[in-house]
Amino acid sequence: MLLFCAHMSTKASAQTLRHTRRPGAPAALAQGFRDTWTHRRLTWYLVRADLKKHGADTVLGNVWWVLDPLLQLAVYTVMVSVIFKYNIEAYPLFAFAAILPWKWFSSSTNDAITSVVSRERIIKQVSFPKIVLPVASTVGGIVNFAFGMIPLLGLMVIFYPAHLGPTMLLIPAVAAVQFVFTLALAVALGSLNVFYRDVGNLFRHVLRIWFYLSPALYTADRIAEITTNHAIIGKLFALNPWAILFESYHDVIYYDRMPDWAALGSLLLISIVVLCIAVVFFKRVEPAFAKVL
Repeated sequence: MLLFCAHMSTKASAQTLRHTRRPGAPAALAQGFRDTWTHRRLTWYLVRADLKKHGADTVLGNVWWVLDPLLQLAVYTVMVSVIFKYNIEAYPLFAFAAILPWKWFSSSTNDAITSVVSRERIIKQVSFPKIVLPVASTVGGIVNFAFGMIPLLGLMVIFYPAHLGPTMLLIPAVAAVQFVFTLALAVALGSLNVFYRDVGNLFRHVLRIWFYLSPALYTADRIAEITTNHAIIGKLFALNPWAILFESYHDVIYYDRMPDWAALGSLLLISIVVLCIAVVFFKRVEPAFAKVL
């Protein structure tokens, strides 16, 4: 009897060790995508709850999804066109074509960074796959982006009808690449911030520099002129994924032409690889979240 109990105890210990052992990269990757898909209803619930919360916290509610990018447009138009006297035809449309996707990216990544730590109490009380938290933050940004299309279309119909063209139908294709790229960063930063709380503060400054080093408010040709005297900026610009995204949005919205499909395809492949690495890392460190929080 004693031998049987000892055998069962040893077997139970081995099973516990096997379950607590970190999974391999393929298993962690498969588990991460499986958790996201099987808990998609939870993701949508979190998205709706977050949207309702943001709408209830302000007097104007969800109207800010339309007003905020327009106010940013006014600030940048005055700064670039009036103060710096940088002239480009239909500049408000050019700038808005970049402000809108950037607002989606910056708000999604900022929300994703705190998506895990802000739900400390729930994580300690309820068992669920935490990867749905940064995913919900990124998906919620799509709604903001969709609402931002309202002032964009209004701007084009009222002030710049000559720029309306069939290439605007390609906006979802460019947005799909941006979604994968944003999701990869969201998953990675959301897990890192659990262990290093300075990630959020640092990333906010990175976002500011990133925006101004991208062809958002200026054309790519103008930035190319600047980089001739600043080699470091030129190298950063060449490696900047937002150079591809901004130019693609400008192509389909402002210039009414096809985007660079080769560049977009390359960015999509790189984003998928980074997303897979981020998911593996997230699933590896997820068991330690409750202890660190």
